Amino acid sequence: MKAKRRVVTSANGERPGLAKRRPTVRRIKPAIAPVSRHVPDAAAPSRAPASSGSRPSLGHACAAPTTSASNSTVDLSVDLGRGLRLENPILVASGTFGYGTEYSDVVEIQRLGAICCKGTTLRPRIGNPTPRVTETPGGMLNSIGLQNPGVDAVIAKYAETWAGWRVPVIVNVAGESVADYVEVVRRLEGVPGIAGIELNISCPNVGAGGIQFAIDAGAAAGVTAAVRRATDLPLLVKLSPNVADVRPIARAIADAGADALTAINTLSGIAVAPSRQRPLLGNTYGGLSGPAIKPVALRIVYEVSQVVDIPVVAIGGVTELADVLDFLAVGAVAVQVGTAIFADPTLPVRLVEELGAECRRRGFASYAPLIGTALPKRASAPSSKGVEYRP
Repeated sequence: MKAKRRVVTSANGERPGLAKRRPTVRRIKPAIAPVSRHVPDAAAPSRAPASSGSRPSLGHACAAPTTSASNSTVDLSVDLGRGLRLENPILVASGTFGYGTEYSDVVEIQRLGAICCKGTTLRPRIGNPTPRVTETPGGMLNSIGLQNPGVDAVIAKYAETWAGWRVPVIVNVAGESVADYVEVVRRLEGVPGIAGIELNISCPNVGAGGIQFAIDAGAAAGVTAAVRRATDLPLLVKLSPNVADVRPIARAIADAGADALTAINTLSGIAVAPSRQRPLLGNTYGGLSGPAIKPVALRIVYEVSQVVDIPVVAIGGVTELADVLDFLAVGAVAVQVGTAIFADPTLPVRLVEELGAECRRRGFASYAPLIGTALPKRASAPSSKGVEYRP
């Protein structure tokens, strides 16, 4: 069903500040609106994932019965490792849902699987110069620049509220050095209300000439291992799509102690100003998100799921149930909804209900049979080998 609303969190289109406020509801443009697509009937239950070496086990799903009354006969729970058990596999992505409080008056947030909060750094950041956001065909480019008040302010302002919620809150952590990541995580360690950490490693490593941690297996493993030593919190690491072959990086992160992977972060892109005299965004480059990147996200989840044993959480262009089913089919055990929230903030909760209904329609007691059905029996070659160019 096509959405009829979007949420604009402030007059200038930037993320909200610390003060809690009710989002303003306005009509959307069609480019990032969720669309309805028919989900083919399944006369028989989906086949179980074929054995193909190391990839997420179905044991990561179905940890405990869901408490949602409408899904009482379907187990939607999922275990992301180290005791992080979610009531369902529908999360909201970092940077699209604020700190959760901004949406609590318009969305039943306690029915979500988890909330990944806005990116958090050691010190406050004012973000990139404007303009920061522009719509694109099938999505949007954003260049917010990790604007946030810093980890201490986040803890002081939100942790007590989060501790009173049933829905787990996962703090997205960013930094420019290993020391930055480690110090942020140390300050989060043991704070009530913080259920886990999601490392945003698509940041410039100042100690390595500005190269992103996410595009080098050694750097990615190094920051993951350092953070793992600093905390007992469940640790998710977010993969970048801006690499030739993501598989060695995913394996390195898993070997370094990550409990789960999230895939993918945004793709790098630019937009040109109407004058054609300069790039549109104030920071030149932005991150592309929305339905346009779904094929890339599917490919990366598909590749990563074949080479790691830890859970994979998919992100990238989810606007309807069919998208959720697609990501589960290529090995994800959960999904995050991101850009589509700006069009319809009620979408994630609706997807929880629709996933439960789809399982009942197929006669499944849980959603586990939907995971990995499109994976090959043997690990296939990565796209970097040139297979996409064969006639």
